[in-house]
Amino acid sequence: MLTGRNGKSCPELLKALADQTRLAVLLQLMHGPQYVQELNAALGVEQTLFSHHLKILRRMGLVIAERSGKGVLYQLAPGVASEKGDAINLGCCELKF
Repeated sequence: MLTGRNGKSCPELLKALADQTRLAVLLQLMHGPQYVQELNAALGVEQTLFSHHLKILRRMGLVIAERSGKGVLYQLAPGVASEKGDAINLGCCELKF
């Protein structure tokens, strides 16, 4: 079985991105780090559901979170964005946009 980021299998990573909200979060973060409030305002998802999606992306090793004052700043984990910034590198494959 193909292994991707953080020892997760390729099917696990692709399953995490099969949800349109999680994929939309990664696409937003390809433009740079954003606070949870900014991400949620752009995507318009109910807060508890949004937290659930972010937790899955963290667990898969696709995003990292850093507390900054009262907010949490999210960004793509190192190596997730391609050098050109037009793809997401899962370690087992790349998704181009």
